[in-house]
Order: sequence, then C-alpha cells, then structure tokens
Amino acid sequence: QVQLVESGGGLVQAGGSLRLSCAASGRTFSRYPMGWFRQAPEKEREFVAAVSWSGGSTGYADSVKGRFTILRDNAKNTVYLQMNSLKPEDTAVYYCAADARPGLISSFYSTLGTRYNYWGQGTQVTVSS
Repeated sequence: QVQLVESGGGLVQAGGSLRLSCAASGRTFSRYPMGWFRQAPEKEREFVAAVSWSGGSTGYADSVKGRFTILRDNAKNTVYLQMNSLKPEDTAVYYCAADARPGLISSFYSTLGTRYNYWGQGTQVTVSS
C-alpha cells in the first residue's frame, strides 16, 4: 500500500508561485514514477507533469511547460511541483499519483492517469486574476 498526502495549495494572484508537495509512505517510493494531475470544476482530470523513478526523465503538459517543474527527493519520499507564473486557468484541485507497477525502467513515466495505482486526496490551487 502507498499513501500519498499533498500539501502546499492555496490562493495566489496571477503571476505568483506555489510549491506543492506530495509525501509518500512505503519503502519502495524510489522505484515509482510519480505524476501530478489536476481537475477543474466541470472538467475532466488532466495530466500536468510526471517524473521517472530515477528523477532523470520528466514530462509536462503543453499548458504548463516552462512554468512548472516537477522534482523528487527519494531520500525524503517526496515529490514536488514548483508552479511559477500562475494563471487563472491553473485553478484546480491538484493530485499526485504513484505508478507502483513492478519492473519499470528508470527513465519511464506515463502521462495517462489510468497507469497510476495510487492517488492522494488532492490540494486546491486557486489563482485570482
């Protein structure tokens, strides 16, 4: 079992920054690709960013490239999402997720939510204009 707990959400003005954190339980966190997804009201959940278990490969949605950065600290069992130059359209509940399938290569990550086995409870990010 893997438990994920997000934190760091809040209200920020457009152009501001936030850093989300996702703390994970479990001894094998360092072998899980991790992802961030978000869901705005009345919209489907969408991919935001992902990182391979080694940390060496990352991927981003086009809408956040150049503004968001995903990082992981395997020693702390934590993955972060640094969000800069925030826009009102970034307003959503942000979820972190773990891909706990065995045998994934060190450079792998998925942009598909269906590939992730474990999800956090989410943290609200609201960007005012």
